[in-house]
Amino acid sequence: MYNSQTYQFQYALLVVILIACFFINISLGSVNIPLRSIIGSLFGNIDNTTWEVIITNYRLPKAVTSILVGSGLGISGLLMQTLFRNPLAGPFVLGITSGASLGVALIILGSGLFGGFFATALISKWSIVIAASLGSFLVLLAVLAVSHKVRDTMAILIIGLMFGSITAAVVSVLSYFSSAEQLQQYVFWGFGSLSNLSWREIGIFFLIYLVGMILSIMSIKSLNSLLLGENYAKSLGINLKQSRFIIILATSLIAGTITAFAGPIAFIGLAIPHLTRQIFKTSNHKILLPAVFLFGAITMLICDSIAQVPGSDYTLPINAITALVGAPVVIWLLVRQRKMMF
Repeated sequence: MYNSQTYQFQYALLVVILIACFFINISLGSVNIPLRSIIGSLFGNIDNTTWEVIITNYRLPKAVTSILVGSGLGISGLLMQTLFRNPLAGPFVLGITSGASLGVALIILGSGLFGGFFATALISKWSIVIAASLGSFLVLLAVLAVSHKVRDTMAILIIGLMFGSITAAVVSVLSYFSSAEQLQQYVFWGFGSLSNLSWREIGIFFLIYLVGMILSIMSIKSLNSLLLGENYAKSLGINLKQSRFIIILATSLIAGTITAFAGPIAFIGLAIPHLTRQIFKTSNHKILLPAVFLFGAITMLICDSIAQVPGSDYTLPINAITALVGAPVVIWLLVRQRKMMF
């Protein structure tokens, strides 16, 4: 049995690894920047102005985005796996990503219907973010409305998957009537990207992310109660409808915002909670929540560092790298015979 000192040591170790991965991520790329120059840039003391511009405007925002995306997806996955008591549930099972994808598809693939200058004006960085946000928000409203009408949690999961199927069908129809250039642009968005955000956009991202995180922390007691089933949670005086509403809202805010700003990034939300449970050997969300936060941030920083292909000008799709990390974990979960810890 682990004690508090063991958990404190594990937290401290993860924090050290996170800091190391953060600086390594900033240093690697088409131009390798020494650690001393990175630290000097953070304190405004660097002689090479080119390196300062690269660090301040490109690599530092990308590293911060990686931390927000990795930690957010990890915690969203943890919330969904506990709510549905399903080890293969992820942050996007409610159709949030599908809704965001539909919004983006309507902008990119449907823009050809308008033609000319208006079509060009529609396809901009902010229009894609707004479209993805609106798409995920509309699906969120639908899922929340269903959660008030349906008592069975598994029914909500199935309905969320059906929303995803409907939106995927609409995207398929739009794709059929779109040009090769439009399809290419939509596919590139689907690859996901951590490097296109300015500090202003990161600020907006962080505010919504913070609201979702606060709601997640507020749900710790409910999450621990749900581990032993809804009847047990009721016996402890947990308001299931309210708790379910807050958990779904927190997941949707975090996952929807991540999809809007960084695109649909797969596998991290599914794999990280399981890896964290294996290391911390607990199902207590008071311990798991900060651990998943750290583990998710570290994993995304590592994936992004690999995607940069250090020493070259190539940048691999972040979704490809996260799949290489996450898919083996999913396979491992399916192959394992013993009961998962919940």
